[in-house]
Amino acid sequence: KQEVYDILDTFYIGDVDPQDLVDGKVPVEQLADPFKNDPKRDERLIVHSARPFNAETPEEGLNTFITPDDLFYVRQHMWVPEVFEDSHRLVVELEDGQEKEYSLQDLKKKFKEHSITATLQCSGNRRKHMTDESRSTNGLQWEGGAISNAEWTGVRLRDVLKDAGVQIDDLPSEIKHVQFEGAEAYGASIPIEKAVDQFGDVLLAYKMNGKPLAPDHGYPLRLLAPGNVAARSVKWITRVRLSDEESTSQWQRRDYKCFGPNIGSQQADWDSAPAIQETPVQSAITSLRDVTPHSTQDSKLLQVYGLEEDSIAVEGYSYAGGGRRIIRVDVSADDGRTWHQAELLPDKAKGAKAWAWSRWRWVLPRQQAGRCFVVKAVDEAYNTQPGEYEPNYNFRGNLTSSWHRVGYRAQPS
Repeated sequence: KQEVYDILDTFYIGDVDPQDLVDGKVPVEQLADPFKNDPKRDERLIVHSARPFNAETPEEGLNTFITPDDLFYVRQHMWVPEVFEDSHRLVVELEDGQEKEYSLQDLKKKFKEHSITATLQCSGNRRKHMTDESRSTNGLQWEGGAISNAEWTGVRLRDVLKDAGVQIDDLPSEIKHVQFEGAEAYGASIPIEKAVDQFGDVLLAYKMNGKPLAPDHGYPLRLLAPGNVAARSVKWITRVRLSDEESTSQWQRRDYKCFGPNIGSQQADWDSAPAIQETPVQSAITSLRDVTPHSTQDSKLLQVYGLEEDSIAVEGYSYAGGGRRIIRVDVSADDGRTWHQAELLPDKAKGAKAWAWSRWRWVLPRQQAGRCFVVKAVDEAYNTQPGEYEPNYNFRGNLTSSWHRVGYRAQPS
């Protein structure tokens, strides 16, 4: 694929000397394996590629407010770098080229610790739904599990920038972006306004759900830009750079963008489309099960909803980027002909804004169910999800957020 060659071109440093070739080919078996230090993963993850490793959260991990660490979805563009807490350093580079270096201990000692609850969602989450309901898309065919939720702990990026010499309350006009680089060469950036916003909660995070970050999730230090697409939350972060332009990396300039439904990969003008930052409103059904009053556990759930008959319990997640709160989840048991409102389940999310997903539930008598359940969410700006996939089709399958449909067939009593 041409996009693969485009990525490789950015790392081109020269050609192999003909004297080092064997039978005219590179002796692959003699090359070091960059994936050899990749960690062992939970077998319950739904794997889409092994090298690099990409896997989505299974149903059991999507049905809790906090996703267990070992079931948190994994998105890798390359291998997991071998890094160590004691020797890891973060360099902050100012617009004039001056630099200041921090160890992890420096960050923990010098700055106040903060914790937020935030959802990370891959831009390709639900890409397979677009492929199935519209046309073929390029990229990993994620179902609805390229999204997870955790409590993140670290220090605020704005505090570190201020300490490094950035006038965060009177920014020079030439500073437009903050670029980030990871130890494995991944790069991305966010607008300076997001980086220094006192209510933006951008963290340099070193804990996930109260424990040190796992290798797959950025140990020992990562950026956490809540409300933005997960591609901007750079893992194994080594450098923060203030700039008048966004990151020049492949993943900022020629990926994670959307184009019109009439544009194919050969016609795409990558420079004309802005990089994805905040994400649109999203929801999905993660569990649909029959419940009966003859089961002790089910009967307790039915009592909560005042039901005494065979019923169906439907659950899922809803989420909106930019910290916009979910105010309503509409559900249908007859493919969108009639609608009801689901219950938004209580949670104890932390943060200045609504960075975490909202879980929801709807329980209805089984006799009211048709053959297709549908869900759509509404955020506090009254943004909602589109009904169909084709009008929002893009060849990369990014930001798929149309109504999620799940078929239903009643089980024999």
